[in-house]
Amino acid sequence: MKSSMLLACGTAIVMTLAASTAMAAGDAKKGEKVFKKCKACHTVDEGGKNKIGPNLFGVVGKKAGTHDGFKYSKAMKEADITWDAATLDAFLKKPKKYLKGTKMSFAGLKKDSQRQNVIAYLETLK
Repeated sequence: MKSSMLLACGTAIVMTLAASTAMAAGDAKKGEKVFKKCKACHTVDEGGKNKIGPNLFGVVGKKAGTHDGFKYSKAMKEADITWDAATLDAFLKKPKKYLKGTKMSFAGLKKDSQRQNVIAYLETLK
């Protein structure tokens, strides 16, 4: 009896983790739409120009503050951050809280789903 309960609990945990991982992946198409909020300051074309913010093509997996030709804040240049889903999520939620001294003036994306979708979109830019 106990082993079947443990099996059922274990299965439920695995299914919950799988579902949360799938949700965390986001929807790149929806993320592209949300990214329109970012286009005033960022471009995403390969080899594209910098604007008020750096070009974000290939940003996922890149060390923060290293895009050629963009003048980063001291805080961003000195940050020991590699942009992945977790760091992007935290930064996009409240940039100035996540990295004190950043030049990014955007207040952030409050909705988890919007952040996850934007991250999924950024992950397609390779």
